[in-house]
Amino acid sequence: MKKIFFILSLVFVTSGIAAQGYGIGDVATDFRLLNVDGSYVSMSDYTDAKGIVVIFSCNHCPFVVATEDRMIDLHNKYAPKGFPIIAINPNDTIAEPRDSFTKMIERANEKNFPFAYVIDADQSIYPQYGATHTPHVYLLEKVGNQFIVAYIGAIDNNHRDASAVTETYLANAIDALLAGERPDPAVTRAIGCTIKVRN
Repeated sequence: MKKIFFILSLVFVTSGIAAQGYGIGDVATDFRLLNVDGSYVSMSDYTDAKGIVVIFSCNHCPFVVATEDRMIDLHNKYAPKGFPIIAINPNDTIAEPRDSFTKMIERANEKNFPFAYVIDADQSIYPQYGATHTPHVYLLEKVGNQFIVAYIGAIDNNHRDASAVTETYLANAIDALLAGERPDPAVTRAIGCTIKVRN
């Protein structure tokens, strides 16, 4: 019995470590994920980028829906400055059919997303990052050929009402990098729907 308890404890601890994901200053591993336009997208495709804004997103989550227009505005503002958005759907599509790839295409067309919207089909990417919610933001700074985590957390401090936002965390973090400074705060709390996995 003690042996079983030890093994279960070890699994729990190991899972906890794995779930932590990236921290500030960590190198983010590149990915190759299917985009809604049928192409495959990697961070390395953005050869002229100064960094990448990775946002774990989806179709159905009301927190995401409330911030989609802000994501579009952020991409349109900062992609020309070297910080494009890549939105990644991390949800299992059996557990949450509203996040199927077909539904992703429909949503991207409805909103006319200007950024890549890709699917983490085997759910191998979001655990590497440590993402737990949608939306969950990871601002990466390109240093040489590596992408270094510079900011983690929320887009801003009011997911419900864009007009009531008083702290634009992500925009401030990008502005800091563009100015040669470090984001402050570098970590905020991501608020949203939990990432869906199959039982």
